[in-house]
Amino acid sequence: MITANGQKSVEIVAPFGSSGTTSVPGSKSISNRVLLLAALSEGTTRIKGLLKSDDTEVMLNGLSQLGVGIQQLGDEVTVRGCPLGFPNQSAVMFLGNAGTAVRSLVPVLSFSKGHYVLKGVPRMYERPIRDQVDSLVEHGADITYIEREGFLPLEIRGGQQSNFDPIFEVRGNVSSQYLSGLLLSAPLLKRRVEIRVIGDLVSKPYVQMTLDMMSSFGVEVVNKEWREFVIDAKVGYSSPGVYIVEGDASSASYFFAAGLLSNQQVSVTNIERDSIQGDIRFLDVLENLGARVESGPGRITVHSSGRRRIPKFDLDLNHIPDAAMTLAVLALFADGECHLRNIGNWRVKETDRLFAMATELRKFGATVIEGDADLLIKPPENINSGVSIATYDDHRMAMSFSLVSLSGKPVTILEPACVNKTFPSFFQCFDSILRCHVISIDGPSGSGKGSVAKAVALKLGFDYLDSGAIYRAIGMAFLDSPDDLDLDEPESIEPFLNDLDIQISSDQVMLNGKDVTSLIREEKVSMAASRVAASAKVREKLLDLQRLVRRAPGLVADGRDMGTTVFPDSLVKVYLTASAEERAKRRYKQLESQGKDVKMEGLVLEMKKRDEDDMSRSHSPLKRARSATEIDSTDMTIEEVSSAIVALYEDALSNSMGRSDLFFA
Repeated sequence: MITANGQKSVEIVAPFGSSGTTSVPGSKSISNRVLLLAALSEGTTRIKGLLKSDDTEVMLNGLSQLGVGIQQLGDEVTVRGCPLGFPNQSAVMFLGNAGTAVRSLVPVLSFSKGHYVLKGVPRMYERPIRDQVDSLVEHGADITYIEREGFLPLEIRGGQQSNFDPIFEVRGNVSSQYLSGLLLSAPLLKRRVEIRVIGDLVSKPYVQMTLDMMSSFGVEVVNKEWREFVIDAKVGYSSPGVYIVEGDASSASYFFAAGLLSNQQVSVTNIERDSIQGDIRFLDVLENLGARVESGPGRITVHSSGRRRIPKFDLDLNHIPDAAMTLAVLALFADGECHLRNIGNWRVKETDRLFAMATELRKFGATVIEGDADLLIKPPENINSGVSIATYDDHRMAMSFSLVSLSGKPVTILEPACVNKTFPSFFQCFDSILRCHVISIDGPSGSGKGSVAKAVALKLGFDYLDSGAIYRAIGMAFLDSPDDLDLDEPESIEPFLNDLDIQISSDQVMLNGKDVTSLIREEKVSMAASRVAASAKVREKLLDLQRLVRRAPGLVADGRDMGTTVFPDSLVKVYLTASAEERAKRRYKQLESQGKDVKMEGLVLEMKKRDEDDMSRSHSPLKRARSATEIDSTDMTIEEVSSAIVALYEDALSNSMGRSDLFFA
């Protein structure tokens, strides 16, 4: 469970580990590159899945200042390219702490006509840029350091493209962003450009991403074994029309790591194993540490290793520098000393990450030796509890240290808004995979599931999921649907379901913005609910919706397949039943109180028919889960049944094992 203290901090408590499914926003690295490529291209580009964050907002604002036509509609952004040059040739641009924006715009503006000033936040004025600027100046650029040599702010007077020497040299061991910026801007020179790398190149996967994206916009680069790059783009970029941004692999790394540390598994959607992003190779490291990884269309699932501690490791992490921060925190869970090598470029990121990571790891009891380009981490026997993490205005510090909560020890993250740089919804997504105990209560209609489940949730302070209300809401929408709607035909049912907006709380049901809490209890709606519940496509669609309700400290869910299909890992499973006569009597009283004229005999027959339909459906039929405790409520009160279930939970809880026991027994 994550509790916010205003903007100052969040406390993360995860006594039961992690499991579940979440999604990650679009890649920051891809988003800022594609915005720039689209702006430089011939034609209009529709960008889908663009990251919405501080960094992309900086790039969008900067391009708008340059006169680039940009239109945002939902999660789609349309960019009208300016292949002949930016319309606005004078601008003072504030680029925040967005290194990708600064290091790509500096060469682009140098090769463009105009007069520009680039500014940023104080930390940006501490991030060195001399290697890039001095190299450009040597080749004909007119760039002036406004305050301090080697740092922003900068004044750029764009020159004639023919004035530039087309053979560049860059140091490979500083930042791949310098090389990527030069590669992205090279086609503006409209001639053959050679870029030679001095020394070993860091973060090759990020450079490869740049090459792949340039190819998508019509410019091919010859890569001569990472020592030299040749661009012969006399025509320039051309829009591919539509570009879809992948989910961010660096952001996904925290959830992949949570899967390794989980009781079961964690799935991440909106990303695939064949991603063009370098940090997807973090999964290779996790597999070597014992995780089992499954991948499919639009989804990757990481399963727990099941070990008390993960194996110690000694790794060169130059190829995944951002995901390496996740590994540094995983070292706290290792069975021995861990060595992270070749991460010297951490020092020129949002903060000096080597210093920051070493400082914060020590708070948990780890022994850390900070080298010039490496960290040696000896994990503690027991992780210190109640630690507050300073984030240094670095989004990755906040996100990576959230994983420590999976030790079972509460962690406080200070200044959590820093995640807005790349992943504004991070804490909501992380909260969604923090495992909580589920009590599932299944049974036939009229057995008292809803009333009992509410009572149990109230006693334990848990959330309550009324799955029947969801099906009734769909049933109500089905009654208003066209006559030719086929519940078993994907082409028919998917548009119907996608158009529904269902919001469920403990005491209210909203359907497409309308309160239908009372309306869904009508008999015709109940009958329609039974019909839609028999559709395999409907039940499949609702699985993730129901599972998203699972939040710490716990959930009580009632329905007909809660313990068998929706929450098969429930700590407590109850099959609540009662005689058909008793259930009919309860229904009779309910309808009579509503002024309805009903016959007892008909209700008994209705109950038996509904039982038969629920038990015989092909998908997720009503049945008692093998580990469920059966309770016959015929002669019991709601208080008696709910108290019995609470007792079952307390007994199961005393026999279960929390995450802190699993890792640090």
